[in-house]
Amino acid sequence: MLVGFCIMSKGMLERPLFLGHEIYRQSSYGQVHPLRIPRVSTVMDLSRALGWLPKHQFRVSPRAKPAALTHWHDAGYLAALQAAERDGTVSADIRERYGIGTHSNPVFPEMWRRPATSAGGSLLAGELLRDGGVLYHPAGGTHHAFPDRAGGFCYLNDPVLAMLSLRRNGAQRIAYVDIDAHHPDGVEYGFDRDPDVLMVSVHEEKRWPFTGALQDQGIGNVFNLPVPRGLNDDEMALIRDDLILKRVAGFKPDAIVLQCGADAVDEDPLSRLSLSNNAHWDILRGLMGMSHRFLVLGGGGYNPWSVGRLWTGVWATLNGHIIPDRLPDAAETVLRGLEFKGNSRGRNPPDHWFTTLRDPPRAGVIRGEIRARLAHLSARA
Repeated sequence: MLVGFCIMSKGMLERPLFLGHEIYRQSSYGQVHPLRIPRVSTVMDLSRALGWLPKHQFRVSPRAKPAALTHWHDAGYLAALQAAERDGTVSADIRERYGIGTHSNPVFPEMWRRPATSAGGSLLAGELLRDGGVLYHPAGGTHHAFPDRAGGFCYLNDPVLAMLSLRRNGAQRIAYVDIDAHHPDGVEYGFDRDPDVLMVSVHEEKRWPFTGALQDQGIGNVFNLPVPRGLNDDEMALIRDDLILKRVAGFKPDAIVLQCGADAVDEDPLSRLSLSNNAHWDILRGLMGMSHRFLVLGGGGYNPWSVGRLWTGVWATLNGHIIPDRLPDAAETVLRGLEFKGNSRGRNPPDHWFTTLRDPPRAGVIRGEIRARLAHLSARA
C-alpha cells in the first residue's frame, strides 16, 4: 500500500496526468554531485508558467512504504537505506554490501524519502493506468538500482516497480523503451527472462555501466543498441523507425513504459552523444497511441537547462500543446533563475537556453556502423 492515495473509482484517465512533488525542489545529492541541479521542479515551474499544468492534471506523488517496495527490493537493503537517512552515515560494511555512502550514491538528508517518493509515483502509476491513459512521472526512470544494491545515482528501481504494478493491474505484455545515454542494467536484470516484456535500449557504447552489448538478448525480447559518440538526430530517426517503433508495433503491448532520460542531448556533461531534444519528442510522438496504457518516466540529465527544457517539451507533446518559438516572460524567468555551478557550460550559457524549449535540429550523416548494428537486430526473429 502507498501513503497518501487510494483509488476510489476505475476508468481511463481523461487527460494526461503529471506526478510531481516538492521534495525534488528541496533536496539534492550534494554540492558536487551531478544531481545537485534542479530538474523536476524546473519542469513543474516551466509547465505552470506556460499554462500547461492545471490543477486537475497534477497529482502529488505518494511516498512508498517499505512493504510495497519488497515486491522487488530486499527488505534488508530497504532497512539500510532508512537507517542511513536517519543516522546520516553508513559503516564500511554497509557501504560495501549495499553500494550506499559512495561518491555516486551518497548519504544525504532525503536519501530514503526522495527515492521512496519516486518509487511511490511509479507504483501509483500502475494503479492509475489500470483502465488506460497517459501518465508522466519525470522523477521516475532510476533504472540502475538492483534488488539489494544502489548504483548509478539510483537507490530504488522505480521502472521495475512500475512494470510490476502495471502487471498487478492487468497489463500482461509490457514494452519498455529506454533512450537514456546509459544502459538500464537494473531493469534488464529484472526482466530479461520474461517473454511478456519487450526491452529496447539505445545507449552510448563504452560508457558506464558497460553492459547492454549488441549480442545481449535475454530470451529473445531484449534489443540492445549501443551507439557511438556523436549520435545525431538523423541517426536516431532511423533507429526510431527501424528498431523502436517497429519492435513495439510487432509486440502489441498492453502497456508502454518510456524511460526518457535527457542525457543523450549534445549539452549534457555525462555523455558524448549529440542529439537535440527534437529526437526525444519524435520518439515519444511515435509511441503515443501504440498502447492504451502509456507511462513516461524521466531518467538521466545533468545540465539544468537542457533537462528542464526537454522534459517540459515531453509534457507539451503528451498534451498536444504547441511549443512556442519564443518563450513568454514568465517561462524565461524560470530558466534564467537556474545555475550550473562547477561546470564550464554554466558560466556562459547560450541565450536560447533561456528563450526557447526547442533545440535547433542536429542533423548529420548516418554512419555505416549504425546501419550495420540495426541490420544485426533486424535479422533476429
